[in-house]
Amino acid sequence: MYMEPEISLSCKELVKTYPGVVAMDHLSFELRKGEVHALLGENGAGKSTLIKSIAGVHTCDSGTITIFGQEFTSITPRQAKELGVEVVYQEFNQMPSLSVAENIFLTEIRGKRILADQKDFQRRAAALFQEMHLDLDPKTKVKDLTNGYKQMVEIAKAISKPTTKILVLDEPTAPLTVDEVDILFKIVWDLKARGISIIFISHRMPEIFEICDRVTVMRDGKSIKTLDVAGTTREELVSLMVGRELTENYPPRETPIGETVLEARGLCGNGVEDISFHVGKGEILGFAGLVGTGRTETLRLVYGADKMEKGELYLHGEKISVHSPKDALSKGIALLPEDRKLQGVLLKMTLKANINISVLKQISAATVVNRKKENGNATEYIQRLRVRTPSMYQLAGNLSGGNQQKVALAKSLVANAKVLIMDEPTRGIDVGAKQEIYDLMRELSAAGMAIIMISSEMDELLGMSDRVMIMSEGRLAGELSREEFDQERILDIASGK
Repeated sequence: MYMEPEISLSCKELVKTYPGVVAMDHLSFELRKGEVHALLGENGAGKSTLIKSIAGVHTCDSGTITIFGQEFTSITPRQAKELGVEVVYQEFNQMPSLSVAENIFLTEIRGKRILADQKDFQRRAAALFQEMHLDLDPKTKVKDLTNGYKQMVEIAKAISKPTTKILVLDEPTAPLTVDEVDILFKIVWDLKARGISIIFISHRMPEIFEICDRVTVMRDGKSIKTLDVAGTTREELVSLMVGRELTENYPPRETPIGETVLEARGLCGNGVEDISFHVGKGEILGFAGLVGTGRTETLRLVYGADKMEKGELYLHGEKISVHSPKDALSKGIALLPEDRKLQGVLLKMTLKANINISVLKQISAATVVNRKKENGNATEYIQRLRVRTPSMYQLAGNLSGGNQQKVALAKSLVANAKVLIMDEPTRGIDVGAKQEIYDLMRELSAAGMAIIMISSEMDELLGMSDRVMIMSEGRLAGELSREEFDQERILDIASGK
């Protein structure tokens, strides 16, 4: 006899508008008890608005939210928490100077005048980590953790509450290593077995097929379709997401590689030793390696963001000195950083201001900015990079992740970069926006730009690179040409085998 599944959460006809933007357009969504339900959609599809509405952070213009039978037209964060809703957002909400245990039980500390019971917090945190199969000292300061472990602390904080019945994970695997992702999935399976309902947001398609029961595809603020994961395919989901078929993930490689543009010899510092490599005109040079092996650290030396203790840099055969990012930019070396929200764009400034910030001196006279040049630069690069925005006066923080990445890229291009370093260029952006970034990379390399790309996504690394440098424990461990590309070989070299 068929039994109707128990519903934990039901959203009906939700509408949320902002000036000039419909974030949710009569959106409906249903979450069953004990299921892992994926929300899938391009950046700007309305996923974040939906989860913030469920958590009471946003108030909808119309529609209803029903949680365990209680219906609301407007719900507060306190009401949501009392009903068991916990959200782990992409941005960490932590006190870096406090210990891991203190961060997990922070709500129990607040408002108390007496000293918090540190030993009790540490004991409870240790028990929680054992349950999570997580090797982490509760006494460790959060500021001393990697981003992956900071994410684990956020998850521990959410599931430490005995009232948690609905857990929302917003891009939880973005900062995690492969081993940490395995730990997270074990946690999710344990929670599911306990009857906790989980909303899982990820742009990584293989994760959805591995961990989720159902998936709801969103587009333009609407819920397009809900499917059983076992009964769908990646191609169907991508087509539903973008409203069109994406026939090629990686554009064909046709650009010949020219003379050497940048050469590094024997770079030391920032935890890396004796790194030598070169990149040619029109080439995309990939950097592979496990997290923490020195990929980012190496290229921060090239960009002048960290001090180089030893080594030499050559640009078009001439030795150069780079002591700061300002030096690098002046010589045509630009960096697209891994964390676009903290380092790539200024979220509270307009697109026009972001795009021109690296060339203010060049477009100014006696400290007065030439508005015509400033507007011209913004207009040119918004159009050239196909940035989706109502105007150049939109705040960067209001854009989707993919469009923020394009703005960060525009900052480099307007400065006439000859060498572009891209650190995890598509992290946290959807499949449609990824395709646009790949197309832009191909266009830039075809125009003669030398591109150095760090990526933790093997498909991306192999699909976009002409050569791959492989790092292991702060040193270069190998180099492969396109003809030699092999995923297992790269992983073996990176792991020191």
